[in-house]
Amino acid sequence: MRDTPGPAIAHAAVPTGEEAVRGLMIVALGYAAISLADATVKWVLPEIGPAAAMVWRGLLGGGVVLLLSRGRALRAVNRPLLAVRSLLQAGVSAAWYLAWSLGVSLADSYAVAAASPLLMTLLAIPLLGEKVGWRRWCSTAVGFGGVLFMLQPGGELWRWEAALLLAATAVMALTRIWTRILTRTDTPDSMAFWVLATQAPVGLALLAWPAMWPSGGPPPLLPPAWALATLAGFAVLNALAQVLFGRGYALAPVSAIAPFEYTPLLWGIPLGFLIWGEVPAWTTLGGAAVVIAAGLYNLHRERVRRAEERAGGAG
Repeated sequence: MRDTPGPAIAHAAVPTGEEAVRGLMIVALGYAAISLADATVKWVLPEIGPAAAMVWRGLLGGGVVLLLSRGRALRAVNRPLLAVRSLLQAGVSAAWYLAWSLGVSLADSYAVAAASPLLMTLLAIPLLGEKVGWRRWCSTAVGFGGVLFMLQPGGELWRWEAALLLAATAVMALTRIWTRILTRTDTPDSMAFWVLATQAPVGLALLAWPAMWPSGGPPPLLPPAWALATLAGFAVLNALAQVLFGRGYALAPVSAIAPFEYTPLLWGIPLGFLIWGEVPAWTTLGGAAVVIAAGLYNLHRERVRRAEERAGGAG
């Protein structure tokens, strides 16, 4: 989930309704794949720790993208922005893996991440020059009220890891805004490859921090066979998700795809329950519902605004 492209990277119109439906189905599969990838890495974290997971993710995931693209279109064009974005994405991955290793459930982390589209609404004002009307300001404020409801004192998410995830979500929203800028110069394969490639050196640097080790001490130089197989599956799922997103975003309009941003929460609840017996608190689910409703309303207002702009241009 941490490196999904976000709803801002597509800019092609949809030729037919049939292709749009097919694109939405492909995107839905992409979010399912990224949710399974998150569950996979969370499963292996007790064995290797967050830092080593980043190293193996970078090596294996980057290798899979390299094979799928056959080395084509991986050259970085906007190198400074791509480098900063990749480093920040590595920091986001480190925050998520650390939170998961300390016991935060998939559903809880996804509930916090649901604030990302709201943060993107705010960041698009200074970074992209977009205008936000009073209705979207109000719905965004209500959405952040939902975040505060989830993080209320005494609740299940009243822990420092939730604050870490919220900060990582803000950074993730920033990198998704930058994704929109980077698509003007760099390919999706290039962005995916360099994000993954950056994970390995950052993970190696974080190995010096004991908090990024598994609970038993420093991670083994070579994980057990089952852990390596799990990490290989994690890499394949990540690469598959990137391929699905690239195809889906080419077929369906952004406005139709954006609501799928919230589907990982629908995957995280059953996956967390089936694998770890995790059951989200009602405060988490209630707050997440408010956040998602606010995000969907912002999407609706964006559609209305763009329709009005097109009608004004036609007139």
